[in-house]
Formats: sequence, C-alpha cells, structure tokens
Amino acid sequence: MSRIGPARPVYLDAASGTPLHPVAREALVAALADGWADPARLYGAARRARLLLDGARQAVAACLGARPDEVTFTASGSQAAHLAVLGALAGRRRSGDRFVHSAVEHSCVLHAAERHAAAGGSAVAVPVDRLGRADTAAFAAAVAAPGTALASLMSASHEVGTAQPVAAVAAACAEAGVPLHVDAAQSAGRTALPAGWSLLSASAHKWGGPPGVGVLVVRAGTRWLSPLPADERERGRVPGFENVPAIVAAAASLRARLSEMDAEAARLRPLVDRIRQTVPRTVPDVEVVGDPVDRLPHLVTFSCLYVDGEALLHALDRRGFAVSSGSSCTSSTLTPSHVLEAMGVLSHGNVRVSLHRDTTAEDVDRFLAVLPEVVADLRATAGVTGL
Repeated sequence: MSRIGPARPVYLDAASGTPLHPVAREALVAALADGWADPARLYGAARRARLLLDGARQAVAACLGARPDEVTFTASGSQAAHLAVLGALAGRRRSGDRFVHSAVEHSCVLHAAERHAAAGGSAVAVPVDRLGRADTAAFAAAVAAPGTALASLMSASHEVGTAQPVAAVAAACAEAGVPLHVDAAQSAGRTALPAGWSLLSASAHKWGGPPGVGVLVVRAGTRWLSPLPADERERGRVPGFENVPAIVAAAASLRARLSEMDAEAARLRPLVDRIRQTVPRTVPDVEVVGDPVDRLPHLVTFSCLYVDGEALLHALDRRGFAVSSGSSCTSSTLTPSHVLEAMGVLSHGNVRVSLHRDTTAEDVDRFLAVLPEVVADLRATAGVTGL
C-alpha cells in the first residue's frame, strides 16, 4: 500500500503552544540587551529594565481592555488561573465559600476548585450541552445561590473550540453581585474578548509569545487576596524576579496578533471548515464535535470509533503530523477527556487539530490525505473490519 506523507513535519497543535511570532523573536533578542537587570533596583541598568517592564504592562493592558495597574505577569497561564480563582475566593471569604464553574473548564481551574473544596469550601459544576456550551440558565441559578463567592467560565473551549456565553453569564453574575473569572487562554489574540469579567487569565505562548509568561488581570474594586507568601514583586500578587525580556516579547507579539487577528481568522476558518467537512466523508464512524459556527477560528476536534487515541497520536507523529489526542489537559495519561465526557460525545480516539499563522492549505490537505489510511491501519491492527 502506498504511503502518503508530508515533505516536512507539520505542526497542528497550536492550542497547546504556538510557534514564536517573528515580532516576539525580535523583541526578545532586543530586550535581552537591556532587560536583564532587576527592575526593582535604582541604578541605571535596573531603570532601563523597569521602563521595559512598564511599557510591556501598558501594552498588554491596552490589548486586553484593562488598566496597567490591573495587570500582573505570572509564570504561566495555569498559574494565572490558579491565582485568579484562589485569590478571589480568599478575598471574598466573608461573602461565602461557594465556587461555581462550568464542567468543561481547563484542568487548572478544576484543580483550583479541588484545592478549595479540600480546604472546606464548595465547588459547583454547571453542565454543558452536546456542543460543549454552558447552560446559561443553570449558571444564573447557580451564581444566585446564597454564599456564592466566585464564578469561572472560559471564553471558548480549549478542546472543542465552542464559544461560551460569557456575556449572558457575566450579566447574571453582576445581578448576583458575584465576580466572574474568564480563562481567555485560547481567545486572547485570536478573537475579541468578551466584556463583563472581573478577573481574566491568559497565556503568552498561546498567542505566539514565549513560554513562561502568563497574565492575570484583576479589575479595580474586585476583592482579591494572594494565596501565596508575601512578596514585593508585582504589587504583592506574584513572588519572584520578573522575566523582563520574555514579558516584553509577549507584549509585542500580542499587539502583532491583534493587528493580524481578523485576517488570520478569515484565512484559518475555511481550513477548519474543510477538516470538519472532509473527515466524516473519508473516515467511517467519526464524530466531529463542538459548535460548527460559534467557535474559535483555528481549532477542530473529532473522535474516531474503535481507535485508541494515544495510538492514533503516535501513528500521525510517525507520518510527520503533530496533533493532540484525548484530553488536552491530560494527554500524558489514559484518562478520558472530562470535556468530551461532560458533552456526552465519544471520548476515545480523539484528535484535536489546531492551526496557526504558518499553517498552509497544503498542510491541511496532506493531513486529510493521510488520516484515513492511518485510522484504517489502526483499526485493522485492532481486528476491527468491515467499516
């Protein structure tokens, strides 16, 4: 049997991490020369580093629709989400100990919920429909319950791309007097951010910045108390020496991504539509999941019956295609995706394909040409025939 394979490796896992944007690379190299010193000190090199850090903070704040003093840099998007959730719950302890979140939040939010529950608080998961969208009425009822201190809803699903009803949930939270945390890791730099949130977390390596830079935004007036030991850095919110060159690069790439956002979405959306339409026609017993319209422009997920997800990932990798399989949060384990299980869809043999600014139509066509053969081979090896 002939083998169809790409001439070069094709990276299709931008939802996990996006290749460094050229603007970020240039900014990083330039900032390494002037941003190495401690920005908390008073000598010349430190003042230059402080100017770079302040400029980056102002740029990120403008991109996210926030004030500079509301923006804090963290070591990752996961840490930013942890601090958003645990800090807000600590700050609003007198209001209650109830944390409301959707059933499909990123694992970092769910882990923060587990920590909160282990300490004696309560956490309530709001169900989603088969497209992965949170039930707005159920969310409104949950946040209106007495003792609710915080709610959390991602802007769009990191696994299936479905946009979440943040505006409606934010209105319900405002009516109940409950702050809303929005995990915008997959949306920042890709789509317009929703309004109405009190806390926001994001991750630079999702938008083409360097790894190791997260962003936490806490709106002025939102009660928040750091769950970490006291430190003078980042207004007492995050301890440790700021990575100024990486932060500068993150800010530069976010501005660049916003300038490209509409054109990039218009280019990638038809490629995702091609995958959504072609895979069910060429691969038997496949379920394409997530909302087909109201979704992120760069991400598509499907599940293949009678195929082990990890085996499918490795088989595609051997053919030169990097994709995610199974839960994007627990890809190193055999644990089924909590997102897909909450949706009530097929949770095994799962593939998440996510595109980026360097992805071409040829890359997508090559992937679509290889996929049917790879799935057929795996099914034959497993003794599944007649499909």
